[in-house]
Amino acid sequence: MSTDPTPDSTPTPGPDPIPAENPQPESVAPLAPSTSATSQPRLKIFGVGTTGLAVLDRLLAEGMPASDLIAINTDQGPLDCCAAATKIHLESKLLRGLGSGGDPERTRAAAEESSGKLKAACEGAEVIFIAAGLGGGTGSGIAPVIARTAKETGALVIGFLTLPFDCEGSRRRAIARAGLERFQESADGVISLPNQKIFKLIDENTSLVDTFKLSNSLLAEGVRGIWRLLTSQGLIEIQLTDFCELVRGHHAESIFATAEAAGPGRCGGLLAKLASHPMLDDGVLLTEAEAILVSVTGGPDLSMLEVNRLMQEIQSRAIRAQVTMGAAIDASFQDRLAVTLIVARRIEQPKQESIDTETLTKSDDLDTQLITKTESPRHGSRLLPPPPELPQEQMQQMLKRQRGGPGTRKNVVKLRQTQLPLEIISKGRFDKSEPTIHKGEDLDVPTYIRRGVSLN
Repeated sequence: MSTDPTPDSTPTPGPDPIPAENPQPESVAPLAPSTSATSQPRLKIFGVGTTGLAVLDRLLAEGMPASDLIAINTDQGPLDCCAAATKIHLESKLLRGLGSGGDPERTRAAAEESSGKLKAACEGAEVIFIAAGLGGGTGSGIAPVIARTAKETGALVIGFLTLPFDCEGSRRRAIARAGLERFQESADGVISLPNQKIFKLIDENTSLVDTFKLSNSLLAEGVRGIWRLLTSQGLIEIQLTDFCELVRGHHAESIFATAEAAGPGRCGGLLAKLASHPMLDDGVLLTEAEAILVSVTGGPDLSMLEVNRLMQEIQSRAIRAQVTMGAAIDASFQDRLAVTLIVARRIEQPKQESIDTETLTKSDDLDTQLITKTESPRHGSRLLPPPPELPQEQMQQMLKRQRGGPGTRKNVVKLRQTQLPLEIISKGRFDKSEPTIHKGEDLDVPTYIRRGVSLN
């Protein structure tokens, strides 16, 4: 269409459409943005708290449009430094301008008060990514509220969440675990990054600041890789329904890994990075996976042999997995090759049947259960009924009997121990022997009788 600047320049309608169809294969590249615009899902990315804002800054530095990014925080200072197009400052009387204070309940209440703002920011999006760090007050309290609000607008909600280091203490781990459970109740999928796995990528010279920068960088790579997977116009496309089927209902089992390589040996280098990726536990998780989604992105020089080698290596490791592959060509990836993996372990824990503890105390009932596998009847309540109401006179009589007052038993017989009058007829060979007398005592008589010891 660029060869015909004006529609009136065509003299006759008959012959002109024929030559216009021939150059159409060459005009596929300019037409790609318009076709992709209609097929690509509308996507927004929320960054929550310190970790989320750091992820947004990383995405902005790599060229992601700022209009799709929404920054949310309880502190105004970090929001002012973020270049996202939309910024939401969650403030309430509970926070009193002091931030989250490490309390997720306070920030959750602040997010509930601003649910109208959050819902307005979610409107128009088909897919919503939420990047946050769990363990503190902001991410653990606000991210689940955003997930629920985004779900109410009809969007597909995917969470990219970091989990605290073990050295951060049991309190932060407990807050992170509770926040993750709340997030999973509303989100379609959760892709988590346990910070503990980053120890495989650092050494004793890595500073604390650089360690958290590395964590945020890995999380941003996961967001960018899946964003590219859903928005790129690929030669082999991955539909949004395929992605939803992979992550929906398997929140804690979704794992991501991204790798990139350049140069002549880029395919081998990329495979080496995947084999040592901390998120894949050095490739062990590939053998345990039941579903894997592979997104390959390369430049115009991407060859079919490279794609084939890459997929053969992944499929040889993931024998049990159902693998779905997509490939896209990006002109900016000249001489480069990138791959994003989403690994899902669809292993559901069996429900444990409740066992009556009173039944286990009876060996005969337990043996019957183990042998016949029959369910024992449900036992009645262990609560005893209240005592019957008695007249006051009868109650006084019972108390007098217990205290030993008048009316109790008399003439109580006092027991004493004696020797039975048994006549010994013969002592056998000891019949003519003399008794053993020592200090006036007959030692042939049992000791308990001589000393008057009572036997109970």
